[in-house]
Amino acid sequence: MEQQIEIINNEEKQHFEVELAGEFAYTEYRWYKGTLALMHTFVPEKARGKGISALLAKFALEYAHEKNLKIMVYCSSVAKYMKEHPGYEFLIDKRYHQ
Repeated sequence: MEQQIEIINNEEKQHFEVELAGEFAYTEYRWYKGTLALMHTFVPEKARGKGISALLAKFALEYAHEKNLKIMVYCSSVAKYMKEHPGYEFLIDKRYHQ
């Protein structure tokens, strides 16, 4: 992707998000007993097909890694990214893995 985007952690909304021409793309998260649960990713229709969901997934996984957090993945976009990039499997909280 040629355009540089800045993803932030919006703790108030519990989103990893990026503003794109006045709209927001985000990966929603929740906390469960100290584990980061990645719930859902939304990308505005105009921004779809540009790799934004993959960038959000990578940001969320790198955030978890840097903060030494375990994760639960409910989001299909994050699950797809992890399948394509298996190096992040160590982040999965085995206590809740199905």
